[in-house]
Amino acid sequence: MEEIEHRTVEVNGIKMHVAEKGEGPVVLFLHGFPELWYSWRHQILALSSRGYRAVAPDLRGYGDTEAPESISSYTIMHLVGDIVALIDSLGVGQVFLVAHDWGAIVGWYLCLFRPEKIKAYVCLSVPFMPRNPKVRPVDAMRALYGDDYYICRFQEPGKAEALYGSNNNIGEVIKSILTNRRPGPPILPKEGVALPSGSLPSRPLPSWLSEEDVTYYASKFSKTGLTGGLNYYRNLNLNWELTAAWTGAKVKVPVKFITGDLDVVYTSLGIKDYIDSGAFKRDVHYLEEVVVQEGVAHFNNQEAAEDISNHIYEFIKKF
Repeated sequence: MEEIEHRTVEVNGIKMHVAEKGEGPVVLFLHGFPELWYSWRHQILALSSRGYRAVAPDLRGYGDTEAPESISSYTIMHLVGDIVALIDSLGVGQVFLVAHDWGAIVGWYLCLFRPEKIKAYVCLSVPFMPRNPKVRPVDAMRALYGDDYYICRFQEPGKAEALYGSNNNIGEVIKSILTNRRPGPPILPKEGVALPSGSLPSRPLPSWLSEEDVTYYASKFSKTGLTGGLNYYRNLNLNWELTAAWTGAKVKVPVKFITGDLDVVYTSLGIKDYIDSGAFKRDVHYLEEVVVQEGVAHFNNQEAAEDISNHIYEFIKKF
């Protein structure tokens, strides 16, 4: 980890923290919730050792990147704008894109808005989901799963923050989320992730996550809180309004999609049927491969780190 370099760049009106290592074609990594550049630590080392320049920012609202206070500062236009400016700051015309969870959503819109910036895209966990012009996404999720579906519970400012407890508890919250292996739609209990006492049940750490890892995440989130990341969810309906012009648009960059068969996204929202039916391929014209990892849950870039690094390399080396 000591070999990874860290710097701050100014992009789209904010200061963004970037971790990077290596020389060669740029591989840009975008993390999800509740994560950091650190989620890509294994891939940064693996790809930089194979002749690539691995670059992983803390996204807007996370870690050592600035977190604007206004909820409306976290629309998809802001998030994609940050990444376009970051790519420009790297002095390259194109990058290989690798993204997971919310980073994957940002990645899909980046491919829609600025496809000329992307040589190829390796997407983890969240497939492209075309805009439904008839219903707003949060409304659709509420109708499908009810008010206790996690995205619905995240909508009200301050409410989800209270559910997750104080910053003193953030390490246990992060540990609980990262190690969750229950497939299907995440439904939050009435008392939230934290138990009424403010403590979480003890869960042994899996081999792929160390106490040192949890401590690093906790050190950053104890300073910033989770509000920046939660604000991404609070703009889902606004994003739907802002992207009306892209209704029916197709993704036209080369794509490889990787998920785990225990992933909460893959096992919710009709995603498996969407992929298996061929609709995913129709929306993503140059979808070259779908990989479903057996026995792997949502955070596959960490749980199956070596496998993910190899999949990335095998795909991007063709271009």
